[in-house]
Amino acid sequence: MKKIIQYTGIGIITILIVVVVGILALAESDKKLETLLPLYTSKESKFLPVLGMQVHYTIEGPESDTVPLVLIHGTSASLHTWDSLTLLLKDKKKIIRFDLPAFGLTGPNKENTYNADVYNIFVDSVLEKLKVTSCIVAGNSLGGSIAWHYALYNKTRVQQLILLDASGYPKKNEKGSLGFKIASMPVINNLLLWVTPKFLVKKSLEGVFVDKTKINDESINRYHDLLLREGNRKAALSIFKAGFKPTPTPIKTITIPTLIIWGDQDQLINVSNAYLFNKDIKGSKLVVLKNVGHAPMEETPTKVAAAICTFLNLP
Repeated sequence: MKKIIQYTGIGIITILIVVVVGILALAESDKKLETLLPLYTSKESKFLPVLGMQVHYTIEGPESDTVPLVLIHGTSASLHTWDSLTLLLKDKKKIIRFDLPAFGLTGPNKENTYNADVYNIFVDSVLEKLKVTSCIVAGNSLGGSIAWHYALYNKTRVQQLILLDASGYPKKNEKGSLGFKIASMPVINNLLLWVTPKFLVKKSLEGVFVDKTKINDESINRYHDLLLREGNRKAALSIFKAGFKPTPTPIKTITIPTLIIWGDQDQLINVSNAYLFNKDIKGSKLVVLKNVGHAPMEETPTKVAAAICTFLNLP
């Protein structure tokens, strides 16, 4: 019996050593902001001091447009998720987009706290500094939740609302992506602070897109690099641990004109949520896109642009 216990102890120690060695082999250091700036800024990129952060943002389109379209990205994304859509709309509409706290080049806030109240104050502060008194707000996924929360937070500033596969209702057994699943697993998710390999990013993106041709080395590298931006992994993990708790009751109080766009093959937020939004927001318009996943603005930007133009009465 003693030998069995002894061998069992040795086996456990061996497994632990293998696990530790594996973690050390896969571990990656955070990336300094200065190394990412040349890769993920453009000629339109600017930085704005807001609430102790340097917020990465861009403004494109007609300067005379006094009611810009504000685009808010989702979890683990950045303002780059709107690149294709911006190209299609910027000749018709002024477009403002930025990297949210915890993501992209903006990075974490000092408190490492992220909830609806924090993001309301953040969005309000950004728009106030940019002297935006009236706007249309659009958001995808987490950004969609931030968008509708903000529309209720500052009713005088937000004139219209666009929700793309937005969060807001309790989950209904969605398949999800591998990265999101691991990030939601207690204890195990702490490994993501050190181990976030590119293959995990690729597998996560495969759960986002129906059209796998949208997943290429460029997009994988961008998502991976910006996740490793100093402080972003810790911030993202804080969001997953705390959970962006759905409180759908306020959705019924939204009264501004609202467009809902959804991919019918969304594995992260089921298309049934689109119909819930459409039912709860009186007078809202719904566009469901066939064979499209969680990020329609990336997967089928032309159809999304057409829906937005119709909604906003743009040429």
